[in-house]
Amino acid sequence: MSEENNDRKSYLNREPGPAFSSIGDLPAPSGESTSDSGKGLILPDQVLPPNLFVLPTNSPIIFPTLMAPIMVFEPRFVATVEEAINRNRFLGVIVTKNDELSDKVTPDELFEYGVVVKILKRLKMPDGSVNLLVHSIKRFRRKKTLSEHPYIVVETEYLEDQVEKSTEMDALTRSVIQNVKRLSESNPFFTEEMRLAMINAPGPGTIADLVAFALALPKESAQEFLEILSVKKRFETLLLHLRREQDVADVQKRISDEVNQKLTQMQREFFLKEQLKSIKKELGQEVDGKEKAAQTFRERIEAAGMPDEVKKVALEELDKFESISDNSPEYNLTRNYLETLCSLPWNIETSDQLNLGDARRILDDDHYGLEKVKDRIIEFLAVRKLKNDPKGSIICLVGPPGVGKTSIGKSIARAIGRNFYRFSLGGMRDEAEIKGHRRTYIGALPGKVINAVRRAGSKNAVLMLDEIDKLGASFQGDPASALLEVLDPEQNSQFIDHYLDVPFDLSKVLFIATANSLSTIPAPLLDRMEVIELPGYILEEKEDIATRYVIPREIEKHGLKPSQIRFEKTAIRRMMQDYAREPGLRQLQLIVAKICRKAAAAIVQESEARVKSQLRSKIVVRENELEEWLGPKRYYNEIAERTTAPGVVTGLAWTAAGGDILFIESTDLLGSGQLKLTGQMGNVMTESAAIAWTYVKKKLGQEKKLDRDYLKENDVHLHIPAGAIPKDGPSAGVTMATSLYSLFTGRRVKRKLAMTGELSLVGKVLPVGGIKEKLLAARRAGITEVILPKLNEKDVKEVPEHALRELKIRYASRVEEVFEWALEPAEGAVSVKAKSRAKKAVLKTKEKLVKSANTRKKGIVTRPTRSSI
Repeated sequence: MSEENNDRKSYLNREPGPAFSSIGDLPAPSGESTSDSGKGLILPDQVLPPNLFVLPTNSPIIFPTLMAPIMVFEPRFVATVEEAINRNRFLGVIVTKNDELSDKVTPDELFEYGVVVKILKRLKMPDGSVNLLVHSIKRFRRKKTLSEHPYIVVETEYLEDQVEKSTEMDALTRSVIQNVKRLSESNPFFTEEMRLAMINAPGPGTIADLVAFALALPKESAQEFLEILSVKKRFETLLLHLRREQDVADVQKRISDEVNQKLTQMQREFFLKEQLKSIKKELGQEVDGKEKAAQTFRERIEAAGMPDEVKKVALEELDKFESISDNSPEYNLTRNYLETLCSLPWNIETSDQLNLGDARRILDDDHYGLEKVKDRIIEFLAVRKLKNDPKGSIICLVGPPGVGKTSIGKSIARAIGRNFYRFSLGGMRDEAEIKGHRRTYIGALPGKVINAVRRAGSKNAVLMLDEIDKLGASFQGDPASALLEVLDPEQNSQFIDHYLDVPFDLSKVLFIATANSLSTIPAPLLDRMEVIELPGYILEEKEDIATRYVIPREIEKHGLKPSQIRFEKTAIRRMMQDYAREPGLRQLQLIVAKICRKAAAAIVQESEARVKSQLRSKIVVRENELEEWLGPKRYYNEIAERTTAPGVVTGLAWTAAGGDILFIESTDLLGSGQLKLTGQMGNVMTESAAIAWTYVKKKLGQEKKLDRDYLKENDVHLHIPAGAIPKDGPSAGVTMATSLYSLFTGRRVKRKLAMTGELSLVGKVLPVGGIKEKLLAARRAGITEVILPKLNEKDVKEVPEHALRELKIRYASRVEEVFEWALEPAEGAVSVKAKSRAKKAVLKTKEKLVKSANTRKKGIVTRPTRSSI
């Protein structure tokens, strides 16, 4: 402890002489003498030491002759205060250059000028801080730093006021006093006591310091004022501050007068906030959050490029926003509305990529096939290149699941260089989801279309309306009807969302809708879209897609490398036939992912159980091992097995998931001449079965191949397997007639033949829909010959040539042609009529034998004739 005290003394016992050693060693202040020249002895507390402990502070500067409190919180500076009290109670107070005061402040972070103060009172606080009451004595300049730790000690040069006695000085003094008198009416710091202190001030310098302290100048201005030694220049600077303070007071008074005219007792709180805001604005200080938000909204409105009509509405809403209180319910509603308006791309467009070759390359890289869609996009770009018409288009992609309808949208946007956004319409039942909610409702929001444009970030984006065929309807409205305006090129340039209530131009947006079926899309909505049908993939296409896209992507997705697993081509083909016959690719992706997961597990398990040298080099997926990877087959080739008997025919059907094959079976049995139908047939299909039965009965009667008695004693049962699946439509009429005719003539249908077509009551074969999907389904199922209506010949031209390879197509205009091509030759066939005759002969023989047996019992013996046998 004694060594520490010696160190502390050494900080102060430096040149120009030891401090506080004795009364005779203390130097006198400037202008005073230490000798006894008629003035008596100099008291120790009247002498300023040459070296001072420095107390850094961020408090307002205490100008000389003033008393003020100082709070000291930092432990280091509290120790400095204690040391100064133990010495002589003098401190050098210097303001820091930084805004924050830290315990580790250095002399370089302090200003050069400060004031020497004397500690009058000290009050220790419970948290360790110290509250001081100090009396400021004189300005000083820091000549040299003697110590930085643990206390900052400096050698000082005390500064005197430079007073010039002149008429100008008297005028300046009077001007200051007059300005202070005017300010005293509005500024609470300029009180009567202060004016009295100014009158009793010992000199003009003291008056200037007193007024400067009352003005509460900013730190930089106060420090600059402290460093001015010339009293004349100090008065000139002070007059500038007084004039500025007077201007602020005048503005404050004007604001107060204007606001007081509208003031009521209920608006007092609002008045005070407005007054504070106006004062800060006049002073150039930072504005509050609401005013800052209003200013930001105004800048965004000017920069958004809104149409004049929309801009007028936005500015009116902004004026409303500025006038309402933060606590008003309308505040957040108006703010959200302005935020939505400003965030929309009113004038933001992306430049189209008009290079057709690059666009085609991007589309080909991302998707296999889909030539119609790609050609339509190339046509769109070609028109844009020839004619600078920024209008968009509306395309509807229709096809089974998994053929790439949704993913092609991203490729289209990338090919033409536009932003892309997708949202689903599936299950939507509220019209407000499309056109937004009106702002009168709590929680109102814009519709999905406006929200999609906002998120896309440009007014010519590519918007995908996914699952448009799955829109619902309820008491809340019909979303499909709301889409009529959105998807109408003649109306969507002035589309009005209920939330915005101002028009927005959607004519430059490229809309792409997707659907699995057109049957559920309302006709007015369908009329506004350009429909492009996407048929399913055939086996060869799926093999190519699996090799080029699906397998490499799944291998990478599951952390494998191409060097670790390989799929044989025969195995890929077998997977399509036995596990993934659907027209799309989703099931194929699932089974490839399953194989990759099992392969990954095998590789990891082997790496944990063996050394690397013993690991197999590559996993090979072979055709004969598929059941080990994927389990039992999901599909079997039923055509050869199910068409072995007369009455079984293979038909072609269209479903929302693509084309498919179905079997129609018929048989006869004892009954009362009725036609029984099973297999969940709809009304239209039931009528088709009735027409087929009527025509076949008539034709068999004309050919004398059916007895009327037989029809009275037997029923005909017609069944379509997969009874849990509802079926409907007229396209099975020809197939049903062929099944019935095959049954009654005993001629079997060719095994790898399928057919479709509507049957009229006079035997004509009428056209049907879904030809492409049906032909692709026949190809996938292994059919080699197809019978189509003659009038559908034009539809076959739309099917790719490679999909028709190894497929023989016949075109029939009458059902007799179908019977001739579909049924096997009559040689060896046993008709129902022949069966009926044989059956009747057997019954007659049995009756005669029974009658003969009864006669023997009675003792009568007869011999059967040759004719009866």
